[in-house]
Amino acid sequence: MDHKRANGMAFPGRAAAQVLLIGLFLGVAAPAVATQEYILPTLFDVTGVAANDVLNIRAAPNAGAEIIGTLEPNARDIEVVGHDATGQWARINTGERTGWAALRFLSYQVDVWTPGTLPQSLQCVGNEPFWLFRPQGDDVVFSTPDRHGAVMRIEKVVSSGIFRDPRRSLSVQSESRRMTAVIVPMACSDGMSDRSYGLDVTLILVEGDEAQMLTGCCSIATR
Repeated sequence: MDHKRANGMAFPGRAAAQVLLIGLFLGVAAPAVATQEYILPTLFDVTGVAANDVLNIRAAPNAGAEIIGTLEPNARDIEVVGHDATGQWARINTGERTGWAALRFLSYQVDVWTPGTLPQSLQCVGNEPFWLFRPQGDDVVFSTPDRHGAVMRIEKVVSSGIFRDPRRSLSVQSESRRMTAVIVPMACSDGMSDRSYGLDVTLILVEGDEAQMLTGCCSIATR
């Protein structure tokens, strides 16, 4: 299933609606009303697909492209990392590939990026050298090839103050290490697969007198 369906339109507030009505009454152009619904990446759920059907994931953002995966009609927590130029297709990952699904059959979740917190599904990874970190309650679990699963306490998570903005900075610490990280929404590649990431991360890791800068990509995918 790829065809279009009306879904989730946002309506202007009372003041904005009054401006529009006055403009129409006077016959003059009213200013456009901008509504920020979400900032990518964020999580979506499949909506409007029949119980006996699936939502196709295609290799390119058009209904004739190769089908490389499918989503069940009740699928949840699907990470969308980008849109095509028309805004009608959502870039999502399936396996080790990136593909496209019709955006009209995806409904965004409203509580993914809560100010001052990290999504518990967040996972950041880098290579050369390889590293990985993910939140676990009030901690971050940080792994490298020579130190697997080191637990570091989250001291502070700072968000931008912009509604549903994924940008985050965080500081974490253990007895032997300190780490700061800055996460920003930006196209990112892990250099190891064809997956597309929507978050770029830079870490500063301090251990004793040694400081190291690490870069990588983050995902909030749960599947």
